[in-house]
Amino acid sequence: MKISGITAWQVDLPLHEGNYKWSGGKSVAVFDSTVVRVETDCDLEGVGEVCPLGPVYLPSYASGVRAGLEELGPSLLGQNPLHLWQLNHVMDGAMKGHPYVKSAIDMACWDLLGKASGLPVSSLLGGVHGDDFVLYRAISQVSPEDMAQNVADYRADGYRRFQLKVGGDPDVDIERIRQVAERLHPGDKLVADANTGWLKHEAMRVVKAVEDVDVYIEQPCLRYEDCLSVRRHCGNPFILDEVIDGIPQILQASHDLAMDAVNIKISKFGGLTKASQARDLCVSLGIAMTLEDTWGGDVVTAAISHLAHSTPPEYLFSATDFNSYVTKSIADAAPRRVNGRMASPSGPGLGVTLIPGVLGDPVLEIR
Repeated sequence: MKISGITAWQVDLPLHEGNYKWSGGKSVAVFDSTVVRVETDCDLEGVGEVCPLGPVYLPSYASGVRAGLEELGPSLLGQNPLHLWQLNHVMDGAMKGHPYVKSAIDMACWDLLGKASGLPVSSLLGGVHGDDFVLYRAISQVSPEDMAQNVADYRADGYRRFQLKVGGDPDVDIERIRQVAERLHPGDKLVADANTGWLKHEAMRVVKAVEDVDVYIEQPCLRYEDCLSVRRHCGNPFILDEVIDGIPQILQASHDLAMDAVNIKISKFGGLTKASQARDLCVSLGIAMTLEDTWGGDVVTAAISHLAHSTPPEYLFSATDFNSYVTKSIADAAPRRVNGRMASPSGPGLGVTLIPGVLGDPVLEIR
């Protein structure tokens, strides 16, 4: 089997809540997603998706995906899409860095591998554990009172794990954490995610002020060294995210005892191939994980679901269901949340089928 063509579409994904806000006043109202189809000379096709969280979250941006695909795509023609590590080697040789550009290609090739073998991606990643897996809900940054009410509303929808967007004024963030914590029930889990928004002295103030609260502290500062310093003064469980983008960083953080859990985003690692490698390493190291991506719709959510459902549940801190945040469906048979949990599709590959009428005309075709 050989890659004969690559087609890409640009899709806007508006949000049910109107916008999504996090540290530093950053916000997005409509997410710009790129959907990719990898075509082969055997009439099989695979689909992938990548959606950066705007241009100010990580070193990635939506139009950069399409520009990168235009540069990278010709080098993939004639390659075998089922030889995933070899394909990743070709992509890394043709384009240094820019893992998010490669993510949708890699994801589409996992979809192809599943279709060619007649197996869901979850089976190729090790097989599912149980009937479903746990999800978290991100709580956009607003006033403490509104965030507490939003948590109560999402709890009524079945969620039991909440990622609170903090990283603003420390005094307000302390109040956010306390007011939300008062709304939780036994067994719920709360994460205060600063998204690098605090300076070290601000993070120190917050963690000292909420020592008596059952809350996880996530990515308080921009630099790894500052996060590590805060961690060493913090009695709460600690999560790293933005500073973890590869195997060396996981090994360093594990050696330094810098985290109790880690977020693994598929596109930040360059696709399912390298994200699953990171997942398996964390299982070996005994590190719990949130498995997710920067953002996305039905295709990204399906990929997350296969990675999460094939992860031993004791190591899966949570996962996310981005397709419940947005108003537009782009694929049939995508997994859906039920009472704060989700199951991966059981069909071959990712188990989803693109809806052509929603995608519109392609923005890129490589033959």
